Amino acid sequence: MAMWVFGYGSLLWNPGFEVAESVIATLPGYARSFCMRSIHHRGSVEDPGLVLALDEDVATACEGVALRVADGAEDVTLAYLRERELISSAYLEKTHVVHLRDNRDVEALVYVIDPHHVQYCGGLPLEEQAQIIARAVGDRGPNAEYLLNTARHIQELDLHDPALEWLHDRVKTLMS
Repeated sequence: MAMWVFGYGSLLWNPGFEVAESVIATLPGYARSFCMRSIHHRGSVEDPGLVLALDEDVATACEGVALRVADGAEDVTLAYLRERELISSAYLEKTHVVHLRDNRDVEALVYVIDPHHVQYCGGLPLEEQAQIIARAVGDRGPNAEYLLNTARHIQELDLHDPALEWLHDRVKTLMS
């Protein structure tokens, strides 16, 4: 059986594993948002950044990309993703059905935020998010770089995320 991974943030532009197929997909019941404080990759314990996570919201759906892992690379991919995504236990690893744009439904590995984790910060006003993202830097570089790369790839995929688009424009203004 094929292994699929749902990408909605950095997995769109930096999956880090061998992708055999990539299809626009929708995950019902979750919203993409900057609701996780980043103390490793895009911020520090002293000055946390913000990264995207899937926040449960039964009234919405998240558009992203379903990535089919290359045959034979499933075990190494799962180990890689667990090391990358579960670094602080703020994400929960789940399997959900995602609807592909070509009308297939597949089960995909999905990393969603644990709303009870100390790094969860859902509901921050967009301006506060922009201020944090514009200044934070972590082990993998500036928080703004993460936002700008993600926003660019979402635009290239012709997906629309008004909050992300607003943050993109505001952070660019703050940094100029």
